Amino acid sequence: MISSRPYLIRAIYEWIVDNDLTPYLLVNAEAPNVTIPEQYIQDGRIILNVSPQAVRDLDLSNDWVMFNARFGGVSMEVSVPPPAVLAVYAKENGRGMVFSDDDEVLDDGTGTEPPDDNPPEPPTPPGKGRPSLRVVK
Repeated sequence: MISSRPYLIRAIYEWIVDNDLTPYLLVNAEAPNVTIPEQYIQDGRIILNVSPQAVRDLDLSNDWVMFNARFGGVSMEVSVPPPAVLAVYAKENGRGMVFSDDDEVLDDGTGTEPPDDNPPEPPTPPGKGRPSLRVVK
């Protein structure tokens, strides 16, 4: 399965906008392929206002979060791969979603740990043998 992160970003963004709040993205500025205004990075992260009033041409695709915005009066195209998005939330109340590193897709492309062919046996309580059934009349 592909990562669910782009779908969740879109859903939470839409939910925030539908509630007339301001959607913010918290982005890992040190992630590969991130194009952001470097002068606003703090502690390796940047917070981006992605409200319809603040950005133009917002594209929340499965591969990229892209938009045009003005930073210090200078227009810039911003592009962020979804794995670099650490959170999407409303400015006014902080409601939204924070993503963990566990949400990342693994090298095999499954997004989860590969299934164990031999799952461990459940522990047997001490002093008890194998359960059995009997007919009660």
